[in-house]
Amino acid sequence: MGDRAEPALYTIPAHRAFADALVAGILAQQGSDPVRLAQGMVLLPSNRAVRAVSDAFVRRAEGGLLLPRLVALGDPELGEEVGGALDPLWEGDAVPAAIPPMRRQMILARMVQDAGGAADAGQALQLGQALGAVLDQMQVERVPLDALSKLDLIEGLSSHWEKSLDLFSILIARWPAELARLGFIDLADRRNRLFDRVAARWAEAPPPGFIVAAGISATAPAIAGLLRRIAELPNGQVVFAGLDQNLDEDAWGAIGPFPPDPVTGRSAAGHETHPQYALKRLLDRMSASREDVAQWRWGSEHDARAVRGRNISNAMLPPRLTSRWRDLKTADRSLAGVEALEVATPGEEAQAIAIALREALETPERTAALVTPDRQLAVRVSAHLRRWGIEADDSAGQPLSRLPPGTLLIAMAEAAAERFAPVALLTLLKHPLVMRGEMRLPWLEGVRQLDLLLRGPRPQAGLRGIDLLLEAREGEDRQKDLRALARAWWPWARDLLEPLEAAFALAPDLAGQLAAVREQAGALTNDALWAGHQGHAAADLFAEMEAAATEGPRQADIRSLPALLDHMLGGVSVRPPQGGHPRIAILGLVEAQLVQADLMILGGLNEGSWPGLPSPDPWLAPRIRRELGLPGLETRIGLAAHDFASALGARQVLITRARRGSGGPAIASRFWLRLKAMAGPQWKSADHYRLLADALDRPPSHRPSARPAPVPPLAARPTRIPVTDVDRLKADPFAFYARRILKLNRLDPVDADAGPAWRGTAVHEILQHWAEGGSRDPADLEARARAMFARPDVHPLLRALWQPRLIEAIRWIAAEVAKDQAAGRHILAVETEGKAEIAGVLLTGKADRIDRMPDGRIGIVDYKTGKPPSARQVRGGYALQLGLLGLIAESADGAFPGVAGARVAGNFEYWSLAKKGDAFGYRESPVDPIGKRDKIVTADFTAFVYDQFRDAAETWLTGAAPFAAQVNPEVANYGDYDQLMRLEEWYGRDDG
Repeated sequence: MGDRAEPALYTIPAHRAFADALVAGILAQQGSDPVRLAQGMVLLPSNRAVRAVSDAFVRRAEGGLLLPRLVALGDPELGEEVGGALDPLWEGDAVPAAIPPMRRQMILARMVQDAGGAADAGQALQLGQALGAVLDQMQVERVPLDALSKLDLIEGLSSHWEKSLDLFSILIARWPAELARLGFIDLADRRNRLFDRVAARWAEAPPPGFIVAAGISATAPAIAGLLRRIAELPNGQVVFAGLDQNLDEDAWGAIGPFPPDPVTGRSAAGHETHPQYALKRLLDRMSASREDVAQWRWGSEHDARAVRGRNISNAMLPPRLTSRWRDLKTADRSLAGVEALEVATPGEEAQAIAIALREALETPERTAALVTPDRQLAVRVSAHLRRWGIEADDSAGQPLSRLPPGTLLIAMAEAAAERFAPVALLTLLKHPLVMRGEMRLPWLEGVRQLDLLLRGPRPQAGLRGIDLLLEAREGEDRQKDLRALARAWWPWARDLLEPLEAAFALAPDLAGQLAAVREQAGALTNDALWAGHQGHAAADLFAEMEAAATEGPRQADIRSLPALLDHMLGGVSVRPPQGGHPRIAILGLVEAQLVQADLMILGGLNEGSWPGLPSPDPWLAPRIRRELGLPGLETRIGLAAHDFASALGARQVLITRARRGSGGPAIASRFWLRLKAMAGPQWKSADHYRLLADALDRPPSHRPSARPAPVPPLAARPTRIPVTDVDRLKADPFAFYARRILKLNRLDPVDADAGPAWRGTAVHEILQHWAEGGSRDPADLEARARAMFARPDVHPLLRALWQPRLIEAIRWIAAEVAKDQAAGRHILAVETEGKAEIAGVLLTGKADRIDRMPDGRIGIVDYKTGKPPSARQVRGGYALQLGLLGLIAESADGAFPGVAGARVAGNFEYWSLAKKGDAFGYRESPVDPIGKRDKIVTADFTAFVYDQFRDAAETWLTGAAPFAAQVNPEVANYGDYDQLMRLEEWYGRDDG
């Protein structure tokens, strides 16, 4: 049977529903004979296209139907395996097997690392993956691997590109020998050979049934040859998707490629970003022209009006011809059925899209689809739909790195790589898959206790650091009970984590680390990690990685493993096994090819999203790619433009964008701007969806919170108060109420810096033990400070940064104490607690130091690691601690042991360890004997403090006044209770 005189080439215009129109034509051509239909074959670009065409056949079937064989050739990047139908048994030599993708990636990464192109395994894998992509492109385009050596690089390259090119040349020269050693060929090479053999066999013996190649836009020479062979078969047809037949010859020629320059001899690639560029290039490689392509005669009830296709063509004119928009008639610029929605934020965009999708469901049998490359937008829309019990069919899936099995594996790698630093350790221990089941509750109880102990400065690295943190301590330990509970639970967790730590210490190779993560992940989760479709995907990937890791890169630095796992897991998309709602779909760009619904929503139309930014090629400079004949980096933009133009052909279309993205203001997509510029006055806004989205979550009335002012009963008000809380009571009664009555205390952050509170506690402990030791030797004080820094629970960074400053200040204190002793001033007590009943309230306080002055009176010293309170704060009544301690000392009822009833001297002093001038350490007094510099007179200080405290006690403690929030906002506070008091809702309002 001979070939046709002319190839059978057709196109289904963009305004027609491709799958339904294709099926209508196939059924019309093949008649009602089901056997004849079943003998045929339809070649399609992707698995999603196979599903779309299969669904179209089902919609057309009335009583039953035997479908033709539907075969997916793969997406435009040829990333999928060839269908089994195109891999027949050969009488001659069989086509060699393709190297497994994971093994190939590992070997390429090792080659990159051995050649000096990368230091760690994570970077080597990424560069190896990019190297593999370039190798694939060269083989797909049938560019010989030695073509680089034949290039005449007249113009010099930058040093960066020269180094990359030299390294690339070395690697691709080694690769064929590596493949020969292994007995494999590349997948792209194997596909080329399969396509060539199939084309040759069909030339000699055409298949008995019909063959239709539909919607394929890949420009690979092997695919172009196969499509040409199919078009020439007596029973073969090639049907393109959205080949633009509205463009005139001038516009068609302006797309490119352009003829060679007479001077340089080089030809420009053309407008690779144009939606018709790939189809034009494919026709050129098929030795066909646009005039050879006829329009597919069949359509369906889902088609839009024919004028839509002409208007899409006008909107996508090549850049130099967009001036034609000024002269377009209204009918040629009309976008009837297309609406645009522009909102402020991605959240509003997702809400509006969800409303539009739900609205589509109100009409029986009406279908709707959201097409977007923005996965965050897709996730948001899915979440909004679940509010109404609608589970959308999200065919693009989720990256495994963001799903629970992936996040656990990455968390394990991060914990081991960071040597079980607090944040990484708690992230792992709290993961929802860890100890899932009956043991989850007791496990979490132990984790919470450890969480409380890890708040504050970081302990030593490794599991040993946690051991030291949990050890019992001598002396006062406020967390003694908590340590005991955590110490009882910790061996359970330690036994599960110790093998991971040992493996990372003893097995720096990638295979050993992956095996350790896998083994301990199963132990931590009782193998729940590997269950379900998500777990199976993780198990399959890990099995492939472990099998190939021995040939992969060396893992010199364990800190790179988390990034490596994130990269590998992020490359696997997991789709739920069960479909979602049958009439709503969320699709990525590849999944949306050849799919059309009654309502098509094209979301996320911002630059960088749709179209996405071209992925950079780390190996070849753009000019080298062009001279080799490889597709430019912007080819993907042209494919995205074709997807956009095809989706615009639906009967009803809604395009959306947000003016802001996650990182700031967003720029509207070039597709959006083209449509808007062409449509002009015909641009139709779908603002009603924005209004509905705003109304959905808008409360019926606005009732802002008033300033909180709780009034607890007298019995609930404390009658005992420490001196450190009096300032808080006066400045912000609500904060006092939250702390002392509600018993709410702020927790320090996990792995926090050693802040003023921690440093102050450490200094007070050193000075207390030194003073109690009796010798008061300056050398002993410095030795105690150094011993504190030598403790295993002190982080090395804190030791390096703070120890020199503290030692200088400690020396100053020792010198000052020695000088005072020589003058007859002696330390009476340190860290001593006193109490006295004043104004009906028991006032308690701990004095850092009480001295006996030379004249027999006493002085009170308060150590500060930072700047002492100012005289203005003291006079305002918001820094009364020293004076209150003096008040207790003067009291005959209790007071401090050994100093009761004594008269306080004029030595209320702050001893600050901060820097002043060129030295660390200085004294400051809040009072003055004669009131200089606006300070309170020393003799009047305790009387002044008594009046201040009495007024506060009678107002809030023994009185019935409300504990109002922020009574004195000008006084600095820590803001610990701002959220509880809902500060932002009322602060600054006239009625607040």
